[in-house]
Amino acid sequence: MIGSTPVSQTPLEYLLLGAAVLLLVSILASKASGRLGVPALALFLVIGMLAGSDGPGGIYFDDPRLAQWLGVIALVFILYAGGLDTDWARIRPVLAHGLALSTVGVLLTAALMGLFAVVALRFTLLQGLLLGAIVSSTDAAAVFTVLRARSVRLREPLEPLLELESGSNDPMAVFLTVALTGLLTTPEANLLRLVPAFFQQMLLGALFGYGMGQAMAWIVNHVRLHVEGLYPVLTVALTLLTYAGTAMLGGNGFLAVYLAGLIMARGDFIHKRSLLRFHDGLAWLMQIAMFLALGLLVFPSRLPAVAGVALLAALFLIFIARPIGIVLTLLPFRLPARDQTMIAWVGLRGAVPIILATFPQLAGLPQADLVFDIVFFVVLTSVLIQGTTISVVARWLKVTAVRTAPPRPPLGVTRDDWLKGDLLEMVVPAGSAAVGRQVLELGLPRGALIVLIGRGSEHIVPDGNTLLEPGDHLLILADRAVLPAARQVFVKKPPAA
Repeated sequence: MIGSTPVSQTPLEYLLLGAAVLLLVSILASKASGRLGVPALALFLVIGMLAGSDGPGGIYFDDPRLAQWLGVIALVFILYAGGLDTDWARIRPVLAHGLALSTVGVLLTAALMGLFAVVALRFTLLQGLLLGAIVSSTDAAAVFTVLRARSVRLREPLEPLLELESGSNDPMAVFLTVALTGLLTTPEANLLRLVPAFFQQMLLGALFGYGMGQAMAWIVNHVRLHVEGLYPVLTVALTLLTYAGTAMLGGNGFLAVYLAGLIMARGDFIHKRSLLRFHDGLAWLMQIAMFLALGLLVFPSRLPAVAGVALLAALFLIFIARPIGIVLTLLPFRLPARDQTMIAWVGLRGAVPIILATFPQLAGLPQADLVFDIVFFVVLTSVLIQGTTISVVARWLKVTAVRTAPPRPPLGVTRDDWLKGDLLEMVVPAGSAAVGRQVLELGLPRGALIVLIGRGSEHIVPDGNTLLEPGDHLLILADRAVLPAARQVFVKKPPAA
């Protein structure tokens, strides 16, 4: 409700005006976040708090179920967009590291925080583990926002490793939170039942995610819609189908949508550039809406009462639990101490812990409101301490790399009504038979034409004599009927000597 008027009785134009103003203010705040050194998502949260019942906005919002539904839907599209935007070639060398951090690392962090809650907060063991599970996942998307704003880039393999960890550790945190909430609501349940449930959810999530990723690429390439604007609608429907179908069958839907985006991005599909831009914009909209709603859900007047214990919990998480979990998890991989220190410091908490904190509230668990307030305070403290010092710590540890601007196309190429084909993006693999050959020697099928080559920071409009190099980004205009044959030209290996 707005003031004392329920939302259902508020005129629609007032609701739309409020939503528009909040979105505009959030967008302007994101522009200023880089200069302030604070992640934009934290500013979205503050804006929501100011617009809430305890702030000048006076919007009363106290519906954890609605906030949780919004958060789950937003997280689905954020994870899918994260997978779709992930470069498989970059994360493949650190795949084992990332999977270890997103499972064992999350578990260790949750366990250490649980022990702290038992000793310092007088929680029971299960209550403490639940608090630890809620705050165990990271939000590196906010981290990279600050790094890009400050023109700081982390060296390999830190950047792809953090990218993989942030995209894949949410499913583990969700599983632990839901499972522990179920144990607290059902005292006769056994803690050992979590083990088979974990393997079931992760295995089914991985299988459905891989299968749906392959299916999505095939459907997009073969459905042959006559209106280009329907392709984003198609991918939205497939993303929701992936999450809902996996969850209904007992798998982890969040893992499935992230893997589906990752697997789809490995291949080539039509309208790839426009779909990437659409889902990136949709993910930002979801993040803004999610943070605003969670900010509205918080009552700042309750925070001073928990400030002492919450600050203590945040400091324990930042300086003890996360570093110990990182060191123990990465012990077999023998990463340099500087790299491990940076990974530990980039343990920024975001909206996911606040979303997970609504699960105990909806389950009616004792001290659920206290847990929610502590989690919110932990997230805010993490953002303010770690989010504002990431670039400084990266330079101090000497783990930065030279940032090179990604190549920008000299013109925006779109598919108009007069084009009888589709635009295909390809990267020439290092072992392709096309490497070192002229364009006229490739044997492209009739109806296929290379219109642009991205090489490093430059773009080349090719002619028949242009030689192809490994890693070239090709923009190909081709009739739909010859798309598979055009792909095969660059995928096939050279004949054996």
